[in-house]
Amino acid sequence: MDLQTPDPVRDELLKNNPAFRDMVHKHQNYEQRLTELASLTYPSDDEQLEESTLKKKKLMLKDEIYAMMHDFSVSH
Repeated sequence: MDLQTPDPVRDELLKNNPAFRDMVHKHQNYEQRLTELASLTYPSDDEQLEESTLKKKKLMLKDEIYAMMHDFSVSH
């Protein structure tokens, strides 16, 4: 998720919605861990499984984040 590009809906939710803020923080943590795993030359089976699982969780979380943003923009 690109937090550098201005987005008034995202910024409003980050400021006023703790659940949204937690989801964005968790998404960033997943991204950071995936970067660490991608830098491994010879990842173990467990690390490969973790990478696959994190990619799925990150994508699901991204979908939830964008759904929240869409719902917010429609209701305001």
